[in-house]
Amino acid sequence: MPLDYPITTTTLANGLRVVVSQDHAVPSVSVNLWVDVGSRHEQPGRTGLAHLFEHLMFQGSELVAEGEHMSLLMAQGGRANATTSFDRTTYVESVPTGALELALWLEADRHGHLLPAVTQANLDNQRDVVVEEKRQRYDTMPYGQALAHACRLVFPEGHPYRHTTIGEMEDLAAADVADVHAFYRAHYGPGTSVLTLVGDVAPERAVELAERYLGHLEDTTVPRPPATGALGPAPAPVSLDLVEDVPSQRLYLAFRLPGVTDPEFLPCAMALDALASLDVSRLQRRLLRGEESVSGCHASALGLVDGTSLGLLVLDVSEGVDPGVVEAAVHEELVELARAGPSDVELEASRADTERSWLEALASFDQRAELLSRAATLFGDPHQVNRYVDEVVAVTAERVRAAAARWLSPTAAATVRYLRPAGAVAAPRALDGAGQAALVLEEDAVCTSA
Repeated sequence: MPLDYPITTTTLANGLRVVVSQDHAVPSVSVNLWVDVGSRHEQPGRTGLAHLFEHLMFQGSELVAEGEHMSLLMAQGGRANATTSFDRTTYVESVPTGALELALWLEADRHGHLLPAVTQANLDNQRDVVVEEKRQRYDTMPYGQALAHACRLVFPEGHPYRHTTIGEMEDLAAADVADVHAFYRAHYGPGTSVLTLVGDVAPERAVELAERYLGHLEDTTVPRPPATGALGPAPAPVSLDLVEDVPSQRLYLAFRLPGVTDPEFLPCAMALDALASLDVSRLQRRLLRGEESVSGCHASALGLVDGTSLGLLVLDVSEGVDPGVVEAAVHEELVELARAGPSDVELEASRADTERSWLEALASFDQRAELLSRAATLFGDPHQVNRYVDEVVAVTAERVRAAAARWLSPTAAATVRYLRPAGAVAAPRALDGAGQAALVLEEDAVCTSA
């Protein structure tokens, strides 16, 4: 039986979609403004602008001075955040019910009237912040460039997912105020945005407030780029060896997957669960707890909307173990999964873990708002959040096996190997509980408040 979270959707005259999920459990409202602009919308030579705007949107707008967006919300007991990914940029606030109008007024000012505050001085300042962020989180962090290397191996030249959200610093350096203003006008507007409100507000009241504060915004955005043709599995394996002073030798096996809206994406994600994401997964049982040839392993499916997604297997090689032995064992398990499919235990564990994590996310106002905005933008229907668990449960073992056979073959793997210099010895560093200790899948928040 599908979930039945209450959801209403209204489109204002200016094109802004307003999604509301009423919930009076606590007197607060989560505000999520999902903008259909990410690194895939950037032009060659001007990468990094989507992420740059995540920073600029907190630096003042026409009626709000620098720093006031955060301070005004914090004074009312609220908090704010923002993230950028390949496909979107999201701005969020969590506020007491009485501060909802303030949050909407602030969003209206920066989403409709930002450019007066985007001066050369402001641009230079935030560009320097992004350069420092890249230095700290990518250039000097162990494995910090892993996702960038994987994307360059998996996606062909010119593909919108070939570069990551942080962008190239020489592109940012070359961008001037005119470039930045043009990017904002092309991508920020009611026609490219979804406003989701979750919490202590009735749908009628939510739409009334959205109309009052954001209904006047004019849309200057350009049409979204046409869909990129879906890529099939890579025709041949490729690899990149990096010799660096890393905590432990590490393998990244990256695969092309179907786009997130393709019915075959879910079987691929569940195949990756069977491989490494769960305690019962075969690589966890064989390599981590059995042979002890790895100190950590994890799998993830990064669902992307533009035709092709990204699947990843990440393994930390134990001290004294030949990475080639680990890689050969992984290939064996890929072949076996494609032959026999997941076990009953692996399939049920994947379903149960998905249901648990999905229900846990929907119980949070903030995460429910994010998932509703995502569903409205990527799937064209926010009610997808109520159907998702049933869609997962309906995936059969045969569909998982077939997905693994097509998409997760060793012959379609792009492998990034982090190897230590000969004679180097260091304590191995296991992946954290989420499996993302050193793999950045999207930009973290530009700023947060408690």
